[in-house]
Amino acid sequence: MLEKFFNPRSVAIIGATVKEGKVGRVIVENFKKRFPGKIFPVNPKYEEVLGLKCYKSVKDIPEPVDLVVIVVPAPVVPTVLREAGEKGVKAAIIISGGFRETGTEEGRRLEEEVARIAREYGIRVIGPNCLGVYDAWSGVDTFFLPDEKMRRPPRGPISFVSQSGAFASALLDWMAYYNIGVSKAISYGNKIDVDDVDLLSYLEKDESTRLIIMYIEAIKPGRGRLFMETARRVAASKPIVVYKAGKTSRGGKAAASHTAALAGNYNVYRAAFKQSGIIEAESFDEIMDLSKVLLSQPLMRGRRVYVVTDAGGVGVMLTDALTREGFEMPTTPPELKEELRSILPPHCIVENPIDLTGDADDERYRVVLERLLPKSYVDAVIVVALPQIPGMSFRLVDYIHDLWSRYRKPLLAISIGSEEAVKFKEALEAKGIPVYESPERAARALKALYIYSQYKIRSGAEK
Repeated sequence: MLEKFFNPRSVAIIGATVKEGKVGRVIVENFKKRFPGKIFPVNPKYEEVLGLKCYKSVKDIPEPVDLVVIVVPAPVVPTVLREAGEKGVKAAIIISGGFRETGTEEGRRLEEEVARIAREYGIRVIGPNCLGVYDAWSGVDTFFLPDEKMRRPPRGPISFVSQSGAFASALLDWMAYYNIGVSKAISYGNKIDVDDVDLLSYLEKDESTRLIIMYIEAIKPGRGRLFMETARRVAASKPIVVYKAGKTSRGGKAAASHTAALAGNYNVYRAAFKQSGIIEAESFDEIMDLSKVLLSQPLMRGRRVYVVTDAGGVGVMLTDALTREGFEMPTTPPELKEELRSILPPHCIVENPIDLTGDADDERYRVVLERLLPKSYVDAVIVVALPQIPGMSFRLVDYIHDLWSRYRKPLLAISIGSEEAVKFKEALEAKGIPVYESPERAARALKALYIYSQYKIRSGAEK
C-alpha cells in the first residue's frame, strides 16, 4: 500500500516555484538531481520551472501521477488534495504546516478536512507538517534542505522513522558526515494517516533495510496494541532502536506543541518497548552506538564477557561498567591462565581483564585473542586498544578482523584519543568491528546486543 511513496514512477510537486530559497524550488531541485522518473511541477503562476513544463493543476497533467508532494499554504491544501483525488493519485506527502500543531481551531478544522478528503478518494497521506521521504535507492527526496545545508548519506542498510523533521534532517546530516549508509528516512509530522505501524510494516519487507531507527513522541490513540504486535513481529527479523521523546511531563507538553502529540505515560511506553523486542536509546549518541553493534555483530548467547586491554585503568573502568549492566566477568580458568603465562611476558596480567600492559604490541593481542575467542565459556570480548603505545600498529586491525571473522563471536573495541585513535576507529569500523570512545558506551552497546539476542533466541528467530 505504501510502495508509491518510495518507488513512484512519476511525481507532481504542487507548489513548485522558481524563487530562490523557497521550499517548492528546493524539492524540484532534489528530484531533478536524484529521481529517474517523471517530474511534473504544478503552479498556476508558471509555464516552466527549472527547465520542466509546469502545469496549472495536477488535473492538467496528461499522464498518470503516482505521488504528489504538496507545498502550498495550509488553507489551499484541501483544494489541491481533492484535485489529486480526482486525478486518481493514491499517495500524497503534505509538507505544509499550519494544521493541528498550531493549537488553533482553524488548524484543527483544516486537518480534519484534509483527512476526510484523503479517505473519500482513498489517498494515503504522509504528513502534514513534515519533511516527508528521503530514499537513497529510488531517488525520492522531499527533504527541503539543500545539499549544502544537509548532506545526503550514501546508500546503506539503516532506515529511520521520525515524528520530528528537524531530528530526521540532523540525523541524516550527521550520518552523511560519518559516511554511514542510509536506506530510507521518513518524517511523518502530524500523521493524519500513515503512522509508525504502517511504516514498520513496510520496512519489515524492505530488502534494503536491515535496521530501523525510530524517533517517537507519541503513538496514535487506539494504535498502541497494534504497534506492539507489529514491532514484536518486525523485531524478530530486524532490530528496532527507538528514541522516545516527551518522557517527562514538561517534555510531553513540548511534544504537544510540536506535532500535537499526546506523549502519554513514559513508563507505559518503556514497558511496551521491552515486551516488543524494541531496544531503547537513552540519548542521541546512543542511537548510533546501539545501531552499529546490532548491525554488525552476531547474536550473544550468554552474559560472560572477557576484556583484553593495554591499559589497566581502562580495564578496571570497563569492568565496573559491564558489571553495572548485569554482565559476568568470569575469572580466567586455570588451564587458560597457564597457556597465557606460557606465551606472555611475566609482567602481563592473565586474570580478566587480561592486561597486556603498556609495552604490548600487535602480536601480543593476536595470540591472546586466538586462544580466547574459541572458548565455549566466552560469550563476548571487548578489546581496549589505546593506540598511543609504541608497539601498536595498524596490523592489529587486520588481526582483530581476521580472528573475529573466523570465530564469529561478538567483539567490540574501545579506542580513546585524538588523531591516531580516530584513524584506528575508522579502520576497525570499516571492517565491521564497532569501536567506542568510553567504557560506559561500550558496555551499554553490548547490553543492547545481549537484550536483542535473547529476544531473537526466545522468539525462535535466530539466524
